[in-house]
Amino acid sequence: MRVLAWVPETYDTSPGQRYRVEQWEPWLRGQGIEIHYSAFSDASLARSLKRPGRLLEKALGITRGMVRRAADLRRAKGFDLVYVFREGSLMGPALAERVLARRGIPVLFDFDDAVWMRYVSPANSYFSYLRFPGKTATLCRLAHHVIAGNRYLAEYATRYNPAVTIVPSTIDTTKYAFRGQRAIGSRPVIGWTGSYSTGQYLRLVKAALERLRKRHDFRFVVIGPVDFQADGVEVEQRPWHSESEVQDLLDLDVGLMPVPDAEWERGKCGLKALQYMALGIPPVVSPVGVNSTIVEDGRNGFLASTEDEWVERLDRLLSSAELRNRIAREARRTVEREYSAQVQGPRVATIMRETAERFRP
Repeated sequence: MRVLAWVPETYDTSPGQRYRVEQWEPWLRGQGIEIHYSAFSDASLARSLKRPGRLLEKALGITRGMVRRAADLRRAKGFDLVYVFREGSLMGPALAERVLARRGIPVLFDFDDAVWMRYVSPANSYFSYLRFPGKTATLCRLAHHVIAGNRYLAEYATRYNPAVTIVPSTIDTTKYAFRGQRAIGSRPVIGWTGSYSTGQYLRLVKAALERLRKRHDFRFVVIGPVDFQADGVEVEQRPWHSESEVQDLLDLDVGLMPVPDAEWERGKCGLKALQYMALGIPPVVSPVGVNSTIVEDGRNGFLASTEDEWVERLDRLLSSAELRNRIAREARRTVEREYSAQVQGPRVATIMRETAERFRP
């Protein structure tokens, strides 16, 4: 069975793709499903979209993406299914998706964020208004089946299509191996990993980290393109690289995921928490959206809403190696049971095969 995958970014660059279709691919291949990727954005466009200005460079990159989609429409008949992750085109209405639907090829739509909302990027405020977020509803209607990353997203999708399955973002528990018992040394490490767009959330824990520093001597590691400072706290900035991602995370004794309680953030799939948990790093997260489902407060991690709660949870973890190790074991079990690629990959293979067979012309 051959599947054409319409994805936004080039292979191994976008967190959404990496922890969904790219991570499921080995289990799909094991069931005879070949994935052929077609990215809308090439490397040049991806670089320019992360920087302000460069309007001509961005416009040319988007044009190249449109040309690739037009070529895809001509060759789509040679595939059993078209898998669309988030959207067919980064900009504009769902034109390519509508043409695809008229060709009669079965379509599987997958999304892991509240992409029906308009998100204005700090680097691309003008281009953000060309994204046409309303096309998410169109994609849900056009698709023969919809995969949603959590219940909040599924509730949106079912307004337009009854054929919706929840499949969470997953962790490859072979690559993310449990590190086992660990005792914090003289200087524990608290850390965070993320992107330029999510770096703004660190302001939610800045005051808490400054207060915690008066009780504990620790380092704070930031993995990603984010400039963060806190008074009295030693902050280490590390660039994110796919090859070193796991090793960088293994240096952490506690992992943070602060997010505001807003509609866009309620659609997130808790990826940071799952990364920490798979490796046996106790997570402390905001109780927003699916975070409250993944993390059971005090069992496999901690939930924190207020500044006082962030300080209290982190203080407890830094003060007790026994607590950290107990949380770590439960966190790993949660990922293995519900959020591993080994569990969810075969489910996706079944959805793909059944959708292709049921709706094949």
